[in-house]
Parts: sequence; C-alpha cells; structure tokens
Amino acid sequence: MSRTSQIMQTVIFAAFIGAGLLLFLLLPKRDFSQQENRYLASAPSFSLEALASGEFTQDFEEYVTDQFPLRDGWITAKAASELAAGKGQNNGIFLCGGDTLIEPFTAPESAKLDTAASAVNALCGNVDVPVFLALVPTAAEIWADALPYGAANDSQSEIIDGIYSAVSAETVDICSALAAHADEDIFYRTDHHWTTLGAYYAYAEICAAMGLEPTPLSDYTPRTVTEEFCGTSYSASGFTWVEPDSITVYAEQGGAVVTNYSGGEAAAGALYDESYLTVKDKYSYFYGGNTPLLTIETEVRDAPSILIIRDSYMDSLSPFMLNNFSEIHIVDLRYYRLSIAEYIEENDIDSVLVCYSLANFCTDTNLFLMGL
Repeated sequence: MSRTSQIMQTVIFAAFIGAGLLLFLLLPKRDFSQQENRYLASAPSFSLEALASGEFTQDFEEYVTDQFPLRDGWITAKAASELAAGKGQNNGIFLCGGDTLIEPFTAPESAKLDTAASAVNALCGNVDVPVFLALVPTAAEIWADALPYGAANDSQSEIIDGIYSAVSAETVDICSALAAHADEDIFYRTDHHWTTLGAYYAYAEICAAMGLEPTPLSDYTPRTVTEEFCGTSYSASGFTWVEPDSITVYAEQGGAVVTNYSGGEAAAGALYDESYLTVKDKYSYFYGGNTPLLTIETEVRDAPSILIIRDSYMDSLSPFMLNNFSEIHIVDLRYYRLSIAEYIEENDIDSVLVCYSLANFCTDTNLFLMGL
C-alpha cells in the first residue's frame, strides 16, 4: 500500500470519527425512543466517587450508546447485516415468512416452575372459591414450523402440562384451543401478544372450563382501530421494514362501568383508551395500559363475579367476558400488594382465574403474592 493511500485512509477514518463526535455534540438528546419503545439513558452526573467506583464510566458508556447519532438507522442497518450474514435473526428474534417476527422459547429452570406452581397452590389453599389456571403459549409454540430448521425452541406445551399436573387449580387447555386455529391470525406479526381473535378462542375455552356459554364470534362486529401497530418484537429486532399490524376489537363497552385504581383512588376508566392509538405503545389501547386494579360492573346482573389475576394477555381477552359475569375484578400482581384472599372475601367473588403467558408465569417474581 502506498503512503498516499495510507494517508487517505487515515484522513477518511479521522473525518468519520470527527463527524460522529460533532453530530453527538450538536444533535439534541432524546429521552425516549419510539422505535425501540423505551427510555434512553441521560448524561450521568460526575463525581470523584462515581469515577473511582467505575459507576460513572459505565453510565457514560450507556449514555453514549443510547444517544449515538442516527441510532435508529444504525439499528436497522445492523439487523439487515445479520440477515445478509445468513443468521435469520437479530437480538434473538427471527424474521419468518409473511413478515412474522418470532422469538423462540427457552425453558426456565425447574426450580422456577416449582415456585410458580406452589404460588397457585397457596392461592387455592387460602380461598373457598374455585380457582382456574390458564397458561398461554406464545407464537413460538403454535407457529413453531415457521422458525428455521435448527432454531432452538423448547416445547411450551410440555412445560404447561407439567405445571398443570402440579397444581390443585382447575386447568384450561389454551394450547389446544389456539392450535385448532393456527392457520388464522391469532398472534400479531410484530408483537409477542396474541391478537384479539386469538384472545377470543382462549375466552371460549375458558368459558367451557367454567361451564359457561361463550358469546358466539358471529355475534360481534369487528372494528379495526389502527393499521399502524408495531409491537415489542418489532422494537427489539431492528427489522423496521416489516409491515405494521392491525388492532381489531370485537366486544364493545356498552353500558359497562370501568373503574381504574392506578393512582390508589377510584377513577373512571374504559375498556379502550383512544389516546394510545397515536403513540408507539398502541397495545395500551386496551384499558390504557398497566394498572394495579380494575373493576368492571357489567349490564348482566344475574351472573357470577370473577377475580382475574393476570398479565397483559388478559387486556384483550377480558372484554369478551362482559356477557358472562356481573362483576369482573382484574389484578396485576406487579403493582397490587394487598391480600388476595381478603379481597375475594370482601368483594364476594365467586371464582378466580389466573391467566398468564407461560413466559411471564415462569419469570414473574410477584406470584407469591397470590398466597397472601
């Protein structure tokens, strides 16, 4: 290589580094990334103590990484390069046929499964009403054939069967209910949740387990509320060129009264919060996002009441239950800290449904609260 070529390469490299530094200094810093759907690191405060401990350098590295110039474009470029290299995935999420993003499932340690099952048994032992357990598989189970050959993907149905055999609750076979409709759009392509259609099939199975009559799907008039939903898989994968999803609702609120206790005090709520359709986190359209406790007083007065202990999969399922229960109480253990047994007694609850995605059920460290 000639000396001139070496000089030119050095100049180009220095110009590239200099341009990056200049852009970093001049471009405004962002608090939130719409593409990644998360808050970005801000500039850390300097102190000699933080410098000596290494905390400052670690925080500063995170800050530079999050605020790197044109970060969104680099994330997309990195995802494209992973595909070009033949990996078929980025950040553990595979780009499958039909622009479907699927994250394979890794079985948790058996100790975590035992802990989760014990929490359900503790609940059953503390209450005098029927307890039902419904565990939801992800798309990696129902659409496993869409993953490329050789992709490590543990069986969720086997794990669910093992948990069901270890609990004293009545169990609901959501796996079979979804598998029977695997050729339909029962999961979002860009998100880890099931679609409202998938939630309906699970609702029908739950009703069957409880001896209730589900409202026929044909009785609903589907309503598409957005065609621009890019979910968590989209945000994590970097595959930003895939087509967005649609969100469709079936059950309408009608005369049901929703009360939200997210601030510790009762406030008027709604099944659907239209304001979230204008932001990235469109799944929070259901109920307006996470809340410790929601109650729904339906128009059906001669029906039983139910307490649902759940994760976010229930957000799109519970509206279907308006025709089957007089009162629906919905608890999120990540935020609710009071005794479940006392709540059941104080509110004259007739039955309890514990409904989680398997991935969350195996990893949620708050499940022990069910037994309090």
